[in-house]
Amino acid sequence: MSALLAPENTPFAVSLAILVLLVLVQVIGLGHIVPDPDFDSDVPGGHADLGGGLASLFGFGRVPLIVWLSCFLACFGLLGLSLQELFAGLFGAPFAAPAASGAALMAAVPANAVITRLLGAVWPSDETTAVPIDALVGCRGSIAVGRASRGNPARAVVRDIHGQMHNVMVEPHHDNAAFGEGEEVFLVRREGEIFYALDGQGPIKLTD
Repeated sequence: MSALLAPENTPFAVSLAILVLLVLVQVIGLGHIVPDPDFDSDVPGGHADLGGGLASLFGFGRVPLIVWLSCFLACFGLLGLSLQELFAGLFGAPFAAPAASGAALMAAVPANAVITRLLGAVWPSDETTAVPIDALVGCRGSIAVGRASRGNPARAVVRDIHGQMHNVMVEPHHDNAAFGEGEEVFLVRREGEIFYALDGQGPIKLTD
């Protein structure tokens, strides 16, 4: 602990402290206060391609911002402390904080890019921005949370034509119908933020 609190290790201690704070924020349910970045901004052609390429290179957009930032803080803090141990063994003393921070940053950036790219390959995605929301009409899914009835929507997980999963609010298309958790549904129309669905098992017969 004394080594962690040494002046030359202050940047790495702060990095790990912020990481712990982010974890606590997620645990107590305040993660929504950290927004995810949007890399599809209106930037003229070539600059947009360059920006998107750099973002992809560093792992941006492959995982949520909170995950990317947590990985970076962990890489910077842990690699910084490891490098200081290495410097102390090689030169008899650790580097000063600015020099050690520079070395740790050069190591953390590529390490974080590799980690987030690997995570991005397996990270589940339920963002409805990947396809137009109306494109979900005609897709099948299942009720994930709650019981759907008219006037009482429930959360459903729906797979789009690309195989990507989306969370949407669903009510039955027919007044006297209801869907419980785990039941399959077929989305037939949308009004505002609510999708209306039929029983997703068997042939679909759309009637008023």
